[in-house]
Amino acid sequence: MSEAAVKKVTETTPEEVARIKDWINSEEYKEKNLARQHLVVNPAHACQPLGAQLVAHGFEGTLPFVHGSQGCASYYRSSLNRHFREPAPAVSDAMTEDGAVFGGQNNLHEGLENALALYHPKMMAVFTSCMPEVIGDDLNAFIQNARNEGIVPKDFPIPYANTPSFNGSHVQGYDAMLKAILQYLSEGKKVEGQDSGRLNLIPGFDTCTGNYREYARMLKAFGIPCTVLADISESFDSPLDGTYHPYPGGTPLAEAAEVLNAKATISLQALATKETVKWLSASTEAPVEVLKMPIGVNNTDALLMKVSELFGKEVPAELKAERGRAVDSMTDAHQYMHNKKFAIYGDPDWLIGMTSFLLEMGARPHHILCSRVHKKFSKEIQKVLDSSPYGADCNIWLNKDLWHLRSLVATDPVDALIGNTHGKTIARDLDIPLIRVGYPIMDRVNIHRYPIVGYQGTINLVTWIVNSLLDQVDATCEDRNFEMMR
Repeated sequence: MSEAAVKKVTETTPEEVARIKDWINSEEYKEKNLARQHLVVNPAHACQPLGAQLVAHGFEGTLPFVHGSQGCASYYRSSLNRHFREPAPAVSDAMTEDGAVFGGQNNLHEGLENALALYHPKMMAVFTSCMPEVIGDDLNAFIQNARNEGIVPKDFPIPYANTPSFNGSHVQGYDAMLKAILQYLSEGKKVEGQDSGRLNLIPGFDTCTGNYREYARMLKAFGIPCTVLADISESFDSPLDGTYHPYPGGTPLAEAAEVLNAKATISLQALATKETVKWLSASTEAPVEVLKMPIGVNNTDALLMKVSELFGKEVPAELKAERGRAVDSMTDAHQYMHNKKFAIYGDPDWLIGMTSFLLEMGARPHHILCSRVHKKFSKEIQKVLDSSPYGADCNIWLNKDLWHLRSLVATDPVDALIGNTHGKTIARDLDIPLIRVGYPIMDRVNIHRYPIVGYQGTINLVTWIVNSLLDQVDATCEDRNFEMMR
C-alpha cells in the first residue's frame, strides 16, 4: 500500500497553474474580486468576544468567562496567547447541543460555581459567543437566578456583555465589555460635586503593552494621578519569576469604581469606545474628551496639550525634549519615506493614527483597508487625508478583506505593507516588505513591548519602516549599488 500511487481527483497542468497565477494579478480578476459580496477571505478583524476578553484581562483579579462553546473560548485564548506569548486564562461553560435546545442557564450556573471555587477571582466578566445569542439567552436573568439560588454570593461582581460573534468585530466587543464593567463597578459610587483629581485614560483596543507603559510614563512626568481603564500592561507582560500568577496587574477594582468621580476622562480611540464614552458623558459632569490615537507628532501634541489644559499644568521639559528627538529622527529618515506608497490595514482608530503619521513623513497611505466598519470611519479618515497634499489620490476601502487587498496591491503597487501578521502572504507573493504593527503579530517576537504611541513610539515607527525599506533596497539592488552608506 505504501508504494501505491495516489490518484488525484483533479489534474492541473503546470501551464494552467502559471496561467492562474498571472490572472489573479490582473485588472480583470481585481474587478471580479472587488465585486465579491457573500464570501470573506482572510478578514482584517476578529469577533466581538475576543475584544471583550481583552477588557476582562485589564481589571484586577478578573476571570474572563465565555458563555458559549468551548471551541470558541479556545480561539480567543489562543489568539491572545500567540500574540503576547503569555497565558490568556479564561473559562467557558462549554455549551453543546443540549444548551442550544434548552438554553444555557444550567451551563452558566455550573460554570460560575466551579470557576469561583477553583480559581478564586475577585470578579468574573461574562460575555457571549454565537450560540447563546442565536437562541436568545437572558444573561441578566441567568445571573440573578444564580445569586438567588446561592450559586454565587449576592455581592460578588459579575458584569456581563452581549457580544455576538456574527455581528460587529472585536472593537465593538471591547466597547460593550468595558461599558458593562464600568457601569457595574461604579453603580451607587458617584458623589455629587466630588473631584478625585484623577484622570481616566481609556486606550481602547490596544494590544501593545508598550503603549500602556508609555501613557503611564508621560502622565507621571506631568505629576497627574491616572487610572488606565482596562490596563493590560502587566496582564500580558509580567515578570517571569518562576511562579505562575493567574491575575497579574490590571486596573484596581476600587479605582475603576470611582470612574464617575474623576476630574476628567480621555479616550484615545473614538470608534472602539463609542458606547462607553456615550455612557460616561451622560453619567458625569466632568469633561469627557475623545482624541485620536497619539501616533505621530501631531496626535501626541494634541494629547499632551489637552492634558495640560484639563489639569492646568505645563508640558514637562522632558517631554518637550523627547518631541525634539522625535522630530530629529523624522528629519534624518525623511528622504527614505518621502513619496513612498504604503498599504495599511487594521482597526479603524489605529488606521486614523497611522495615516496621520505617514502624512507627517511625506509618505502616501495609498490603500487604507478596514473590515467591518461604519461609513463614519471613511469621513473621519478622509479629513486626515485632506489635511496634507500627500493624502491626494489615496484610496479608502471599507468592509474589504485581505484577499481584496492582494488584488489592489497587485494591480496598483505600493512600496510596503503596514499591518498584522495576516498580511505576510501578500508580502511574499508580491515581494514587498511587511512592517508588522497591530494585532495579531504571531510570527515575530517582542514587538508588542515597543510603544508606537507618543514621541518614543514615533521614533520606533520611523526606525522600523525606514530600515525595512533599506533592507529591501539591499536585497534587490544591483551589485554596483550595494553601498555601505544609505
